[in-house]
Amino acid sequence: MKLMIKIFIVFLSVLAIAFYFLRDNIFPEATTSEVATDKFETLAQLPHDVQESSGIEVMPGDGNYITHNDAGNQPYLYEINGKGKLVKTHKMKLPNVDWEDLARDNNDNLYISDTGNNDNKRNDFAIYKVSFSNLKKPEAIRFTYEDQKGKTSKKDKNSFDCEALFWNNGNLYLVTKDRNGSDEAKVYQLTDKPGKQKARKIGVVKMKEAVTGATVSPDASMVALLSEERIHLFQNVASPDKFFKGKAREISITGAGQTEGITFKDNQTLILTSEGGSLFRYTL
Repeated sequence: MKLMIKIFIVFLSVLAIAFYFLRDNIFPEATTSEVATDKFETLAQLPHDVQESSGIEVMPGDGNYITHNDAGNQPYLYEINGKGKLVKTHKMKLPNVDWEDLARDNNDNLYISDTGNNDNKRNDFAIYKVSFSNLKKPEAIRFTYEDQKGKTSKKDKNSFDCEALFWNNGNLYLVTKDRNGSDEAKVYQLTDKPGKQKARKIGVVKMKEAVTGATVSPDASMVALLSEERIHLFQNVASPDKFFKGKAREISITGAGQTEGITFKDNQTLILTSEGGSLFRYTL
C-alpha cells in the first residue's frame, strides 16, 4: 500500500512539472479578439484599373493614396484620392514578377515589394526604392533569404512567400506568408540601402492566418498585420523590430473580402484595400 502511495505521489509530481512547462501550449494566453462595427467603413470602390490591389501607401502632401495590382499585371502605380477616384497612373519601368506590398520611409521614399513566391520557385527577390518626387528613377534592393538553402525542401514547400513589408529607422521588415503547416509567419530584416543583401531572420509570429500586408504607425508604437478579413494589431511595442514578442489584438472585418493592402494614415487611422476591390477605413 505504501508503495502505491509513493508511486502515486511521484506520478502527481511528474504531472505537475509537465503542466508547468507545457501550460502555454495547453492554455495559450488569450489574444484579444473583437468584431469591428462602427469603427470600420467602406470609403469607396477602387477604380476599374485596380482590380487586384495588393498594397497601399499614403502619398506625401495632398493625402492621396498609391496602390498597385498583383502579379500578372502591368508594373503601374495608381494614385487615387480618398473617394477612390483615379488621379494618375505612374508607369514604372520595372518588372512586376509579383508585386505584393508598399512601404514608405520618413524621407518620402516609396518601397515596392516584389516578393511574391506562390509556387516557391524564386530564390531572388527585389524591393524597389524610389522617391515620390521622382518616380521615374527607382533603385533596386536585391536579396535572398539567409535560410533558403539552394533547392527548397519538401518541409519548406510553401515557405519564402512574402506579401507584407514595412519600414522603420533605416530598415525594411518582411513578414512571410508561410503555408507549411507551422502556424507561424517569419520576420526578416534588411537595410533600406540599394544593392545586394541577405534577408536576416529575426523572429516569428505565431498565427494560423496567412499574412497579406503589414504597416507601422507614424509614431512607431504599433505594427499591424493583415490577413483575410482580419487585422492583427500589436500595440505599445517597445520597438517595431521586436513587435512579434507581443500579443496581437485581433479585429474581425467580416465582409471586407480578400484584404491585401494596409497602411496607417495617421496614428489613429488604418486604410485598407481588398482584391476585387474596395477602399476601407478602420478608426482605432
